[in-house]
Amino acid sequence: MDVLDRIREQVEGNPIVLYMKGTPQFPQCGFSSRAAAALQDCGVNFAYVNVLADAEIFENLPRYADWPTFPQLYINGELVGGCDITLELHASGELQQMAAEAAKNWPEEEQS
Repeated sequence: MDVLDRIREQVEGNPIVLYMKGTPQFPQCGFSSRAAAALQDCGVNFAYVNVLADAEIFENLPRYADWPTFPQLYINGELVGGCDITLELHASGELQQMAAEAAKNWPEEEQS
């Protein structure tokens, strides 16, 4: 499978997915750490992809949505943005609303 197809499958197959450096439990950069913390604060399940563990995704994700940096947050198949946008949405309460709505799309067994 082509790497862009893999990315598309991840983005479209998960209501909320964060492409980040590291994991939510062990972030490898401050921007990824803050974006993951904002999502965790929303209290919803979200998928994540550690771009440091997959060189193909690390190299090609910036081409997927024409966004050059990490992290990248996708909700319901759409790029929301990076760390700054995620934090602005969290501060305004919009991220919580977006995440709660998207979380309804998780398969029943994966909902918290």
